[in-house]
Amino acid sequence: MSEVYPVEFDAPDIAPYKQGNSGVDYVTTFDSGQPGPHAMIQAVTHGNETCGAYAVDHLFRNEVRPKRGKLTLAFANVYAYQNFDPASPEDSRFVDEDYNRVWETEILDGPDRSIEVRRAKEMRPIIESADLLLDIHSMGTFSTPLILCHGLEKERRFARAVDYPEVVVCGSGHVKGRRMIEYAPFNDPGTEMTALLVECGQHWAKTAATVALDTSLHFLRAADVIEEGFFDTHVTVKQPPPQRMLEVTDGRNAETDDFQWVRDFDGLEEFENAGTVVARDGGKDVTTPHDNCILIMPRRVPVKGERVIRFAREVT
Repeated sequence: MSEVYPVEFDAPDIAPYKQGNSGVDYVTTFDSGQPGPHAMIQAVTHGNETCGAYAVDHLFRNEVRPKRGKLTLAFANVYAYQNFDPASPEDSRFVDEDYNRVWETEILDGPDRSIEVRRAKEMRPIIESADLLLDIHSMGTFSTPLILCHGLEKERRFARAVDYPEVVVCGSGHVKGRRMIEYAPFNDPGTEMTALLVECGQHWAKTAATVALDTSLHFLRAADVIEEGFFDTHVTVKQPPPQRMLEVTDGRNAETDDFQWVRDFDGLEEFENAGTVVARDGGKDVTTPHDNCILIMPRRVPVKGERVIRFAREVT
């Protein structure tokens, strides 16, 4: 799975949004003046995932405003995004380290070891003020879009309310580092602060941009912070198909530099029998751990020591 996919839409210029009004560059908050939740949409957590920038730019240009509560629109790792080059689109995921693996109190309270940690510290007060957060991402393969959450009941409940995209995957995602959706306020079952991550499809496919915008609109509708007329005017998929809820059961890191899939997988392939070989790692079989096993986000270019696959099963 080494093919480089074409870039099908232009990454928008986000320079006009630098000033904002929050005291943090590239972060703008609209306050309705009415009681209600603080809903936040974040784009470009990874600099090469441009669909979120498309969605947030669309919301800005069409003057979205909350009918109650607050709405924050934010661009996260702007330094990596500024390096995005459609001629080499893989190369701008981050500058120094993955922005979406630094959300641990010890790291955020520590020294500025990277551009990403410094930016996370700038964003931290905004993040901590949000009641509901949508973090927009995309994938290396043409997988069906996914909502990801850690798996707390409040996350499952809100994912059901958002009701888009069709597949929700619950469970821990990575061995190394903590994702923003797992940052302490969101990962605390004692609070109602809730964060969801959407994987919109292949990074540079036009369909990913559409999914990013549709997910943003369904998120804002579920939070009840936008007018129904705005939703109706800008959404593409108004009535999604019934949701599927999946539970992560296991994961696999590449143990060697010689990790090979037995065939190309995009994700959500399902295998009836446990023990089905899906890859070989240094000559050893990598097999499905249980019956009715579903592959989640197989890594297109495996890297030794890093997570290359998650296994899941469907739950009610």
